[in-house]
Amino acid sequence: MTDLDQLKTDALTRIENAPDAAALEALRIEFLGKQGSISGLMKTLGGMSPEERQVQGPLLNGLRTETADAIAARKEVLENTELEARLAGESIDLTLPAPEVPRGSVHPVSQVMDEIAEIFADLGFAVATGPEIEDDWHNFTALNMSETHPARAEMDTFYFPDRDAEDHRMLLRTHTSPVQIRTMKAASANGGEPVRIIAPGRVYRSDSDATHTPMFHQVEGLAIDRDIHLGHLKWTLETFFKALFERDDIVLRLRPSYFPFTEPSVEFDVGYSNEGGRRVVGGHGDAEGHDWMELGGSGMVNPRVLEFAGFDPNEWQGFAFGLGIDRLTMLKYGMNDLRAFFDGDGRWLSHYGFSPFDQPTLSGGVGARA
Repeated sequence: MTDLDQLKTDALTRIENAPDAAALEALRIEFLGKQGSISGLMKTLGGMSPEERQVQGPLLNGLRTETADAIAARKEVLENTELEARLAGESIDLTLPAPEVPRGSVHPVSQVMDEIAEIFADLGFAVATGPEIEDDWHNFTALNMSETHPARAEMDTFYFPDRDAEDHRMLLRTHTSPVQIRTMKAASANGGEPVRIIAPGRVYRSDSDATHTPMFHQVEGLAIDRDIHLGHLKWTLETFFKALFERDDIVLRLRPSYFPFTEPSVEFDVGYSNEGGRRVVGGHGDAEGHDWMELGGSGMVNPRVLEFAGFDPNEWQGFAFGLGIDRLTMLKYGMNDLRAFFDGDGRWLSHYGFSPFDQPTLSGGVGARA
């Protein structure tokens, strides 16, 4: 038997009997590594004559190929044996909880919108919606806003170049008040009936800085009946804030103001204090360490608005109010920068977002405080 035959027999026998992956890797290095015996023989081909190389070359290449194939085959056998042993020894504990999987979160604004809807549902208000692309009649005229009102200016409102069939200018709604008009028109078309709705949603204004964004969120409320007065408005707002902020010491202050769609008009403030650099709603604004913070506008629905919507102002009256949902979210959950709401930063969302399967609920809170 030649030296190559002996080397081949020795290599294949030892590879076949390799007990584990570590031993097999050691054999691979011994035979095929840079300093391996077969690799050393391959290096001698360069010093041979063409005639010798023609004879020895195929033999050495064949030896190297057979050795490499044997190593690969033995490696597959060892891996399969190891896998079978592991499967035989392992068992699945079906009583263990499933592993946590990545999942999305509810944006804080969406969470607060749900909380607002829940609170007002307990107070007998339905949620009403309307188009975000509006006409200027529903957005301005029907709300008693004159043709020269500053809010109609191009610099404040996103207008479209086209008009509707009645020659009204089309725009992105600047508030959710058009939903109130559409709801009242539908109610008056049915012969007149009480209305109690809130209208949450996106609104748009041409304004952008550290505290304003071109798109933001509002919720407006409307109650129409035959015996509504400002006392009902104040009670409704106080009850709402107590439930939203989960505090019984909410103090509401009404200040005379002016809005074209309400008469009389009032702005409402709540008492708050600064605690650790955070504004905390609660307490009396005139008490030591407290102050007042304006949160929205409201008032009794202007008789002209009732007429535009088809209600007889001599028979019907009601109140309306408006709030910024983004600001309420910042106050309730301790956020300082409005722009982060719209950045889409996954880190911010994972910190402030809510689990879609474990959202906080306010059910029962309104009834307890009412």
